[in-house]
Parts: sequence; structure tokens; C-alpha cells
Amino acid sequence: MKKSKRNEMKYADIDFNNKTILVTGGAGFIGSNLAFYFQENYPDAKVIIFDKFRNEETFSNGNLKSFGHFKNLIGFNGIVISGDITNKEDLERLEEYDIDYIFHEAAISDTTVLDQKIMIDTNVNAFKDLLDLAIKKDASMIYASSAATYGNSKIFKVGYEHPNNVYGFSKLMMDNLAKEYYDKLKVVGLRYFNVYGPREYFKNKTASMVLQFGLQLLKGESAKLFEGSDKIKRDFIYVEDVIQANIKACEAKKNGVYNVGTGIARSFQDIVYILKKELNIERVDVYIPNPYAKQYQYFTQADIEDTKKYLGYNPRFSLEEGIKAYIPEIIRIYEEVK
Repeated sequence: MKKSKRNEMKYADIDFNNKTILVTGGAGFIGSNLAFYFQENYPDAKVIIFDKFRNEETFSNGNLKSFGHFKNLIGFNGIVISGDITNKEDLERLEEYDIDYIFHEAAISDTTVLDQKIMIDTNVNAFKDLLDLAIKKDASMIYASSAATYGNSKIFKVGYEHPNNVYGFSKLMMDNLAKEYYDKLKVVGLRYFNVYGPREYFKNKTASMVLQFGLQLLKGESAKLFEGSDKIKRDFIYVEDVIQANIKACEAKKNGVYNVGTGIARSFQDIVYILKKELNIERVDVYIPNPYAKQYQYFTQADIEDTKKYLGYNPRFSLEEGIKAYIPEIIRIYEEVK
């Protein structure tokens, strides 16, 4: 994958050179983008990727249990460790490293998974083991929470959570667990809203609709939207702004949980309109029933005032700008898989 010039900037005053950085889920979407951010901006940093990597195991919904893929790491020069965060013996492999920062991206992120035990084991229980590792290593912990914690809430601000699936519940329990460590180490949770951008392709069906719609259009198909998609609005955030938030979290003025979005809700219909414009495609859309209606979030819009105040975060990409930046990668993927 070509080096992104957007990564060639430093979002924090911290010098990560000569620091050891652990990225769990580092072969996944956001984790791999983080790994390359450090490699490109801090060449003397030691970056360790810990990832389960994909195999053929699937959940009852038919989706893969792991999305980590080696192709997301082509060009990566750091250390790669294959391991499962739920396996204590695997985690022991990390004991030999003097870790300064942990970016915890590993999780079951598929919101349609119904297996409650494996969701809690992976997202909550394993998180405690990593928090304990952070204490042992005196490392800062920056971890991925989720806008799914809000569920059908009308207010998207910490304290107004109402998850409507086990994934959102597991992320809320992670946030609650993290509070127990606020007086022991730097620990910051980032509630990602709908993230899209390069290196998400291997998420398969759970990749963003920006990518899925883009590929449908390039294949000569109509974009397939859920009925009422002009009224289904989410806060869509380009992955570069997610990286910005992660880096700035290392300098957070106080421990806590912070929303990472643009602060603006846009419709799925908007995505298709922007893609058609950028790709110069005119085609009638197709509308289908929503099979996830009972556990679906119909509206999200991040309240990012605290994120701005305590992290110094400001989103750089509107939906139009993010999709425009992403278009060359969507076309590259289409050319490779067609």
C-alpha cells in the first residue's frame, strides 16, 4: 500500500522515538494505520503488533472471528506477534518488552455477533489483563471504545449510554473497568463513531458502507441502501482523524472517555451521492429492507466538546473530504479484486 502523505504530520508534542509502542489488533483496520503512523513519523520508535490474525473460524452469523490480515502490514518494519488477547500464555510474550504506550484496538467489533460470552471474554475480561500489564510496565493505555455504547440514546455524550446490542454493552463495561485504573496510570478511552478509510477492506462485510457502496458502483451495480436511508444518519469519520485522536490522547489533560467523530450527522444517502459525484457515475439506487432493524442505530452524532477541550482534537475531514481522499484506494481495491 502506498505511503499516505496525510500521515506525514505529528499530532502531538510527544517524541515517540526510542519509545516502545504496543498495538493490539495491529493487523486490523485502525491498528495497522496506527502502526504506519509511528513508523513514518518516528523511525526510531519500536512498534510491536500483537494480533490474532485471521483463520477460517466464523461466528454463528457466518462472519470471520478475526479480521487481522498480513496484507495490511506489507511495508511494516516492526515486530509482529501472533497472539490471542484472551490467552494469558500469549500475553506473556509481551513481558520481555519495556512498553511505554499501549494502543488497544483488538476486539470483537462485529455488532451482529450474538455470542455474549465470547464478546465479554474478549472485549472486557482481556482488557483487564492488558490494564494490569500497563501498570506493570508503567505504560499509558489508549483504548478503543465505541459509539455503540449510546444505542438509541438521543444524547451522544458520556453519561447517556443505552446500548442495544452486546457489543455496545461490552464497550460500556470496558469504560467502567477503565475508571478503576484512573488513579494508577494514564488511561483514555476513545468512542469511535463510524470510521472509514484505507486498510478496512479485510473487514469484509463489516467494512464501512463508504467502501461497500464504492465497490458496488465501480462494479456497475446500483448502490444497495436500506429503506429510508435518507433519514438514517450517522457521524462518519475518516480514519486519519481517528489516528489524530489516538495520538493526542497520549497528552490528554485528564483520564476519561472521549467521543471521536466529526460532530455532524450525515445520511447513508449522502455517502452514495458523494461517491457518484467523485466517480462520475449516474445510476438509480436500490432500496432493501433492514434485517437488523431491532438492534440498529438510526442516528448518531458525536458531542466532541470534551474531546476538543481535553485532547486538543479537531476533525480535519468532512464527509466530502474524507471520501475524496479515500477514492484512489477504493479504485485500487476494485482493480485488484475485479
